Amino acid sequence: MSEIHAPFHVPVLLREITTAAAGARRVVDATLGDGGHAAAFLAAGAEVLGIDRDPSAIARARARLGEDRIRYLESPYAAPAALEVVARFAPDFILLDLGVSSRQLDDEARGFTFRPGAPLDMRMGAGVSAADLLAAADEAELARIFAEYGDERRSRRLAREVVRRRGREPLRTSDDLVNAIRGALGPSTGPGDFARLFQAVRIAVNDELGGLAVALPAFRDALTSRGILAVISYHSGEDRLVKHLYRQWEGACVCPPRQPVCTCSPVRYGKADPRKPVLPGGDEARDNVRARSAKLRIFRRDDHS
Repeated sequence: MSEIHAPFHVPVLLREITTAAAGARRVVDATLGDGGHAAAFLAAGAEVLGIDRDPSAIARARARLGEDRIRYLESPYAAPAALEVVARFAPDFILLDLGVSSRQLDDEARGFTFRPGAPLDMRMGAGVSAADLLAAADEAELARIFAEYGDERRSRRLAREVVRRRGREPLRTSDDLVNAIRGALGPSTGPGDFARLFQAVRIAVNDELGGLAVALPAFRDALTSRGILAVISYHSGEDRLVKHLYRQWEGACVCPPRQPVCTCSPVRYGKADPRKPVLPGGDEARDNVRARSAKLRIFRRDDHS
């Protein structure tokens, strides 16, 4: 698979996906992007439903893939209408490749980057921009975003700095947010901090974890007998959510350890296979910084599910 949309080309994961999807007749690519994964599914003889919330991604994929054996849906994959379409499609393989695509990240006009002068946008489709969110969210909400999505221990300090600065002038560009981060966390902050905290804002702008939590059970239920759900994540919060749900779907109790009585009422739907996430190979993780955090988890439904 070449020219994939994935936040980043990870050959080991792509080989695992290709193997898992072998023999699939109806495939949902719920994060279509430029259509690299979909091209491989089509080449293997599958019928494909491609979903993406980004209209420019749909246009590029359509120009690349045409109309034969593929349907396109411009929508967030977790939107109720999209979930209804997926259920009617009755797929035997569903792929979610999460995060921002390379093309989105490299297009400064889209505002996903912390390179100087980029607008604070970060929208994958329609909705509120990053600049709007930073202008409207109260200090507690900003602190929650930086802590939960950015793993930032000093989230309250950063939230206060954002509120202080926006009181003088709105935060409109990447430089404004970078300067707020440096002002709150110190001049020694660098690209790793900016990437982590810009990612936190992007996740909030697009409600990425909320959408994932809604979509995963619906996708599981849409699969045919022995169908497969594959998820590639690039953020620890995403991976924790996928891992937790897969464990619950195996029939395992996921209640807090000290809770005396199980209240989660687990039901077995299938199993995670392989048990652990598939990770990038050593060479590609070393050579491609964008691939280092990638994790692929696969869930296979049982015949009796």
